[in-house]
Amino acid sequence: MVTKEAMLLNVGICIGVAISIFLSWALVRHLRLRPSNERFWVNDNARMATAEFDGEKVTIRNVRDFEWRSTKDFDERWIDVTMSLDKMAKIWFVLEYFEPSKKQMAHTIMVFEDDDGQRIACSIEVRREQGERYHPIKGLFRQYELIYVWATERDVIGVRTRCRKKSVTHLFEAGVLGPGNERRMLESYLRRSNKLSIEPEWYNTITNTCTTNIVAHVNEVYPGRVPWGVSILLPGLSPRLLSRNNLVKMTGTLEETLRDSVIDERAMRWDGAVDFGDWIRGEGSIDPPS
Repeated sequence: MVTKEAMLLNVGICIGVAISIFLSWALVRHLRLRPSNERFWVNDNARMATAEFDGEKVTIRNVRDFEWRSTKDFDERWIDVTMSLDKMAKIWFVLEYFEPSKKQMAHTIMVFEDDDGQRIACSIEVRREQGERYHPIKGLFRQYELIYVWATERDVIGVRTRCRKKSVTHLFEAGVLGPGNERRMLESYLRRSNKLSIEPEWYNTITNTCTTNIVAHVNEVYPGRVPWGVSILLPGLSPRLLSRNNLVKMTGTLEETLRDSVIDERAMRWDGAVDFGDWIRGEGSIDPPS
């Protein structure tokens, strides 16, 4: 005669086996998911930039140059930009806090500038589909592709400083990486962009983000330049890492540098005539913003 305890044990075993089968199926299904560049993307992620090298020149195709009136109201425009690799002179680092009360959460962008003052920005992001919203938990489970968004400063920095009401955006000049490394950084970014255009990758909240990729590029060009730290996973905590390792130029103490680097008010006063990048740096105006 089967006892009640034995019956419960058998039921428990059956449930355990069923759960194991389901979890195994879910894991196999998850691992079989493949990233794609062919989906119904939101307008601002619709095109992937690629680079064409020609000696000392590089032409970047599909550079985003939207005119943003709000985060939902914009004029869409894509352009090609040609730059001289041998004239790369500066790198700028942008840190955007989504909400001042959430200091751990932030987005990072790099801007490359040549001797003539021509600049181009690259924002490493989640590539969103139509109707899709980002969530960091979903970002752990192969839900979003990765994209390198090449854009003008008035687009990718302008939308953050002029249209996002809660965010706070800082602009720092990056520390010296060594002679010629500005060019090597740009080339590293462009090679990765070209690779993603033919070999898409999953974004991952921990291992494949804006900041983890920036660190990988810097350490590729200058091995060991950026040590591992929790601020790589939580880029909102990065200012101390940047200061401690001389990764950005300081204008005083860390607190003073953070205060001086905020560009949102300057951006809001942009007159639309002066180059946006010059304006947020306080250049190119008879009465430059303070």
